Amino acid sequence: MNAGQPAEPRIIAEDLVKRFGSFVAVDHVSFRVGRGEIFGFLGPNGAGKSTIIRILCGLLRPSAGRALVAGIDVARDAERVRERIGYMSQKFSLYRDLDVEENLKFFGGIYRVPRAELGERIRFAIDMAGLGGREHALVSNLAGGWQQRLALGCAVLHRPPILFLDEPTSGVEPASRRRFWDLIHALAADGVSVLVSTHYMDEAEYCHRAALINQGRLIAVGSPEELKNTALGGDLLLLECEMLGPTLAALQSAPGVLDCSVFGNSLHVLVGSAERSLRELPDYLAQRRLPPTRLVRIQPSLEDVFVQLIAVDSAKRRAA
Repeated sequence: MNAGQPAEPRIIAEDLVKRFGSFVAVDHVSFRVGRGEIFGFLGPNGAGKSTIIRILCGLLRPSAGRALVAGIDVARDAERVRERIGYMSQKFSLYRDLDVEENLKFFGGIYRVPRAELGERIRFAIDMAGLGGREHALVSNLAGGWQQRLALGCAVLHRPPILFLDEPTSGVEPASRRRFWDLIHALAADGVSVLVSTHYMDEAEYCHRAALINQGRLIAVGSPEELKNTALGGDLLLLECEMLGPTLAALQSAPGVLDCSVFGNSLHVLVGSAERSLRELPDYLAQRRLPPTRLVRIQPSLEDVFVQLIAVDSAKRRAA
């Protein structure tokens, strides 16, 4: 998958803005998603991810800018857009007092699946979700991971070419999350374009491209590797020590250190040059009676990238 702009865009957002009174929830956001691409929205709760998805689904009108989904302007013909997409909200939207098959039949009717095809599509959804033998189990009795996969099956009953997933794995245990992402990759391999929002940093690794969002603004877009290799603007070191707080304070004014943050029982130190800092920082800290027990260069994670970019973006907002 090319990490640049897709050659065959199915979703186009151009300078999108959404205001609720004086509050700007989406602040001039632009991006494109291609055929068969998994495009991730990564950001904290309240960053604007769900609002953007609702605009693209035709559920909210943008205050400014333009959004095209399957070549259709969502502000002009939201009904035609909704016929061409699947949507899975943060809450799984299942009817808990119905069983698995009854939920699928209900959503088949909502999506106007032809009666002649409904049985085949229900069998596909049950097989995809791994729910064989549980067709008559009440949804309320299913574990969260099973409900999650059933909700995905309901969202793709009508074979939509575009799928919107709004934090679909929130509150689901890690093993079920991983199986869910296997299903997403299978859909993308069949040409389905998937836009998925998440606040789990590790899930962005499963996307072809990810967009980092903070307070309604897009602050970085690229493949996971691009973001990790270029977004930090320096080299990353892992520092382990006995006195975390004093060491963190001492590093704030250390030469060559651009930023420093706590990660578990260690520190992640962003420096201009790993070679220089690996040579000089041990002496700098030893002089302050804070010798590191371990200091090595590491590859940044997307969490490192996000923490750094959020700090930079917040600083720019304060300066403005």
